[in-house]
Formats: sequence, structure tokens, C-alpha cells
Amino acid sequence: MRFSLAGVVTLVVCALSVAPAISADEPDLIFKKSTVWKFLTPDHKLATYAIDDPLVDGVACHFTVPEKGGVSGWLGVAEEVSDVSLACRQVGPVTIKENFEQGEEMFRQRRSLVFKKMQIVRGCDVKRNVLVYLVYSDKLIEGSPKNSTSTVPLMPWGDQAPPKCGDYLTD
Repeated sequence: MRFSLAGVVTLVVCALSVAPAISADEPDLIFKKSTVWKFLTPDHKLATYAIDDPLVDGVACHFTVPEKGGVSGWLGVAEEVSDVSLACRQVGPVTIKENFEQGEEMFRQRRSLVFKKMQIVRGCDVKRNVLVYLVYSDKLIEGSPKNSTSTVPLMPWGDQAPPKCGDYLTD
């Protein structure tokens, strides 16, 4: 049986499109800013997104990722670079819905057709009662040391006392 490259690529794209998402919500695009102008194809851009922590009500994260333009970006086959910045904040009263593990994945996004993904993971600094978020990218074979960290001290909101994140850690 002979397979053409286009047929294999089509099968891979179809399989990836039906893969389950890690979080129920996709990030909200806040804005994009062009960084490199491209003639007749999309520009290279920086895109800033917002996402709510699906497990912790009252915490939102914003991250900025580079998006490749040109022909490969336009076709959706470009491998994106690993540079990502992250900022997370308390935006309302915090409610932790269920227990979680240190370094548990909060959000994942593909950064290439097959092999590379960006992940935001969550942890808890028990001593300081602070949620810690880390964003990094990895490949199937090798990862990248590029990362960004953001912290969210759990503070009272109005007359509501903050939860203790350490009470929600699993062993």
C-alpha cells in the first residue's frame, strides 16, 4: 500500500483536530502586534491571550507567544519558537474547586504541527500561601529551557478570607 505525503499530513491533521483539549476553554485573544512585515503573506506577530484557571476561580493568566507568518505560518505548519511570557493575577475571590498536584497542567497548546507544545502548570508555595504558575515548551524528543514564572498570592477579597492552597494539594 502506498501513502502520499499529502495523505499522511491530512491524517495527522485530522487526528490532532479531534484530540481532546486539556482545558474546557480556549484562551481569549486580547491583541496581536506585528513584529516582522512579510510581503503577500501574514506578518510575524506577538499574540497576547488570557485564560482563566479552570480549577481556581478568581485567577486569570495572560501570556504572549510569537506567531510565525510567511508561507509556513499561513499554512499552519510552522514550528513556533519557545519564547513565552506569563503573568497571572487574582481577579476576584479565589475558590479552589478540587485538589491538585504540584506541577499539574493547567493549559496546553500545540506550537507545531505534531511535536511541540506549550504548557502552563500550577503549583502551591504552602509556606507563603501563593499559587505558582510556570509556562514552558517541550518537544517530543527534547525540551527547551526557556520558561516564565508568575505567582498569585492568595489575598482576602472583600470580607472573604482566602483559601489555603496547601489544603488542596494531593500527595
